[in-house]
Amino acid sequence: MSDTKVMNRWFAVVGAVLMQLALGAIYAWSVFTPSLIAAGWNKFQTQAVFSIALVSFAISMVWAGKKLAQWGPMKLSFLSALVLGAGYALAGLIGGTSFTALCLFIGLIGGAGIGLGYVVPIAVGMRWFPDKKGFITGLAVAGFGFGAMAWVKLAGAWGNLIGSIGISSTFSVYGVLFCLMIAAGGIFMRFPPEGWAPEGYHPETNADAANDAEEENFSTTEMLRTPQFYLIFATFTFSAAAGLMSIGLMKLYPMEALQASGHSMAEASAIAGTAMAVFFSLANGLGRIIWGTMSDKLGRKRSILLMTAIQGATLLAFTAMAGNAFLLYVGATIIGFNFGGNFALFPTITADTFGTKSVGQNYPYIFLAYGAGGIGGPLLGGVLGDMGNFPLAFTICGVCCLIGAAAIAMVKKPHRSFNASPETTT
Repeated sequence: MSDTKVMNRWFAVVGAVLMQLALGAIYAWSVFTPSLIAAGWNKFQTQAVFSIALVSFAISMVWAGKKLAQWGPMKLSFLSALVLGAGYALAGLIGGTSFTALCLFIGLIGGAGIGLGYVVPIAVGMRWFPDKKGFITGLAVAGFGFGAMAWVKLAGAWGNLIGSIGISSTFSVYGVLFCLMIAAGGIFMRFPPEGWAPEGYHPETNADAANDAEEENFSTTEMLRTPQFYLIFATFTFSAAAGLMSIGLMKLYPMEALQASGHSMAEASAIAGTAMAVFFSLANGLGRIIWGTMSDKLGRKRSILLMTAIQGATLLAFTAMAGNAFLLYVGATIIGFNFGGNFALFPTITADTFGTKSVGQNYPYIFLAYGAGGIGGPLLGGVLGDMGNFPLAFTICGVCCLIGAAAIAMVKKPHRSFNASPETTT
């Protein structure tokens, strides 16, 4: 097959980043919550919509993984564009500030649109870059983290969309933009030809490539029979819950702690806002690239163990850090950095453990842990926040991360002990 017939693999990266920038919409939810609280919502209701979106995201991703081999990545990307765009557009046209309507349009439909598209650039990127799986996955999903900051700033400080056109119209504008960006990125979502390999990647002479060539591709049924699946799932659940709880409270709790340490309300709001919108968000995006790149050298299991152990220790110390501006920035950076690392490391450990060719079908089941964390983390933060006990939420999540570090330490590469073919190797 001539090289002229093969797409430049970096176009897949461009498409992946463009898609993920739009799919990061789920983390922009926090910019809408002040307006919704002003309209009469309570903290639990704001977190409920977020949690519904996370669960819908995770569940729809399982269905998308099954359809990936059947439909191909490009068609799945276009479906994601339509569903996510429609969810936000309808939220603006019909939903307004209705709790029930936004649970449906932003939570259920919007979350499903994100889940339909999220697995596509991950599966495509790993197939084009078998020599740099950690780096390329981190780069692809970095857009998800950086996208959140862009959408928050566009609606707020930079674009002032909410202030100038209102929350409903902002939903509609975002719906159109999300649809166009995902569809544009989806044009480049295609797998390389069968048997293609990047230049310089020779299994017979490259040790890492040889390991990839010899890897076993487990079907989803086979994967679900292994203890490795449940250990990885538990670690991801705890790590995701901790990060998602932190996202929900990263401004509210420090504001309370800073005021208790002598800062005025205005000062506390500005410092806490900077911690969330700048330090946490930037570190979230960078953590995806850096942890992914580091894991290509350190190995996936060791990287996840370090990430979750550091996260656990930081969360336990955060109650003593939140009232000091400098320490708050340090804590927000570390928590955001490690949270971002989840999205580079768990897809790649899924590929390393259960096979690269089947990662599109298998990772959505691992990613259900994110949905479980999306229920537990934000709701834990919301309930304890309404009870006036933010520190307990960080302490509980810190302990859970340390448990997750112990769980991942027990993971060993499985081997098929029965004759079965993977569900797909497309």
